[in-house]
Amino acid sequence: GRINMNDNSSVIVSLCSHLCADSCKPFTPSEWTKFAKMLMEKSLQPKDVVDFSTEDFKHILLYTDDEIQRIRSLFDRSGSLTFELEKYSSMGVKVVTRADAEYPRVLKSKLKENCPPLFYYAGDLNLTNRNYAGFVGSRTVDDNDTDFTKHTVSTIAKNGFGVVSGGAKGVDSTASIAMLADGGFCIEYLADSLARKIKKRDVVSQVQKGNLLLISVAKPDAGFNAGFAMQRNKFIYAQSKGTIVVKSDYDKGGTWSGATEALRNGYCPVFCRNNQKSLGNKKLIELGAIAIDENWDGKLDVPVTKKKDPKEDQLSLFG
Repeated sequence: GRINMNDNSSVIVSLCSHLCADSCKPFTPSEWTKFAKMLMEKSLQPKDVVDFSTEDFKHILLYTDDEIQRIRSLFDRSGSLTFELEKYSSMGVKVVTRADAEYPRVLKSKLKENCPPLFYYAGDLNLTNRNYAGFVGSRTVDDNDTDFTKHTVSTIAKNGFGVVSGGAKGVDSTASIAMLADGGFCIEYLADSLARKIKKRDVVSQVQKGNLLLISVAKPDAGFNAGFAMQRNKFIYAQSKGTIVVKSDYDKGGTWSGATEALRNGYCPVFCRNNQKSLGNKKLIELGAIAIDENWDGKLDVPVTKKKDPKEDQLSLFG
């Protein structure tokens, strides 16, 4: 995890990481996208900015004194950033940025500029190139939901898929545990506490075997943050060939907002347990989720309709 201040990846970490960001405000994903686009228009790369003078910032990027000061103070923390990243690296937690070839490709292709500039992760990033079924659902589930989850996991495992989830308690962890117990593979897009999770013995062993990847936009020791929890829903849908909603509240909560966003944007086919007792499930099916039950064959390749976005052009590597 060394930061070599001369490459694009290090610049992304310096400008966007929330580590050691006490006195300076890191770039948000949309600020990073805007910055990257501006550089591309000038045929520059992020690493070129490291040597910019104040005049360069003013004339080439038309930055104000405040904006220049902000970038300078973000760059100034590179020493302490390197130290923090080495500390995490020794725990098995590394960082990957949009300038790295290992960055999850399927997220770039589906989320375009809504891809975060960087992720922290533990495990093998090559796992992001395999095929997954997403599993989502509320944290409060009954035995019936749990049984349905386990049964459906074994169905998709027979079809060669892994599980991608948010790693939360309830549906997420039930699905991951069932898949790993079956000798399968999993990705968990966490909203918080990556550093804490990687300390658990069973987690470490699955990560070391190459069966489990933990990945998060939140800094590794961050506590729960509702915004990150909402945001990571789209990573689950984008990473999967199809996502299964086991149980959703109606019109509230992360499962509902993630599923309706995925239906709107066509990230992947959305399947929903046909549970007439759950109002949320019923409404998602009315909105276009595909109803499934215990007899579902686990086929994820169904057509997805979404409104075509005129801005579908592919962004470059550091974009």
